[in-house]
Amino acid sequence: MINQYTFSTLLLKYLLASILLFLLLYFGRTLFIPLSYGLFIAVVMYPVCNWLEKHHFSKSISISISLLIIFIMTGLLLWLLVVQFNAFRSDLPELRAKLEPTLAQLQNWLDKKLSISIASQNVWLKNSMIKLSDNSGNLLAGSFSKIASGLFNLFIIPVFAALFLYNRKDFILFLEKSAGNKYTDKLHIVLHQTLNTYFHFIKGMIFVYIIVGVLNSAGLLALGIKHAILFGFITSIMTIIPYFGIFLSALLPVTVAWITKDSFWYPVGVVFIFMFVQYLEANVIFPRVVASQLNVSTWATLIAIIAGGMIWGVSGMILFIPMVGILKMVSDSIPAWEPLNILLRRSKS
Repeated sequence: MINQYTFSTLLLKYLLASILLFLLLYFGRTLFIPLSYGLFIAVVMYPVCNWLEKHHFSKSISISISLLIIFIMTGLLLWLLVVQFNAFRSDLPELRAKLEPTLAQLQNWLDKKLSISIASQNVWLKNSMIKLSDNSGNLLAGSFSKIASGLFNLFIIPVFAALFLYNRKDFILFLEKSAGNKYTDKLHIVLHQTLNTYFHFIKGMIFVYIIVGVLNSAGLLALGIKHAILFGFITSIMTIIPYFGIFLSALLPVTVAWITKDSFWYPVGVVFIFMFVQYLEANVIFPRVVASQLNVSTWATLIAIIAGGMIWGVSGMILFIPMVGILKMVSDSIPAWEPLNILLRRSKS
């Protein structure tokens, strides 16, 4: 009876803690999202910053160089995408002209097969456009809010990363005092594993994105799909959102292939290329280049993606995976957390 009461009490305590954590992360996302990005960048760039400091660069200059590397890489990627997007935008009138006959065929098919008259379809489209125009003010306000939030994050994330790197000794001291003398040694082991793992993980992922982007672009070029480089690298970058990113990013090139080509085999070919490259990425490229740095189970990864999407949207889908990886490393070093570790670690069988 006592054991049952103790178990129920513990279960209730963990349930309440989980609910409070969920509410804290959800309502505090304006702070926690840029803070988490800044921490993640600081963890990844710490080995670079530490190497520069050992070679007699000051802490401030080392941090500046580390962040400059991030800015340069991001800038080059954005420049490539902007150039390709401008070329894509110049072809929009041609795509629109080719889309009109396709829409007419679709309307005729709906009329014949589903008995939805063209007049009814036109009325529905007209009403949809009226509703869209009525909501345009709200859409513009929402878009402005998102743009302002994005610009603020672009400014504050590097600031957080720089502060984490500059004050890292104070943060480590805070963790030591919080963990207590009993777990001080294990704390340093976890910190060292986290820094080493995530530096090599991100370095490997950069190579993976480049390789996948090149393979995607080469396949689309072979099919004669316009703006192959833009679509190839967008699809590659979107794989940062596991499982879902590839499907979302493939919609645009498949649509363009369907509109611009005379045969339906071209959209099928685009799908086949992305599936083949995704297979290579998952079974050949990723294991060889990155290996299993995080060693987190597929089950835990899916939970992290879904929970992250519920709480923080796309940012949560990206950030919750490294959080789960860190939680897995912590549970490796704490015997009392072994049940949690069993759920998080990748099965050996």
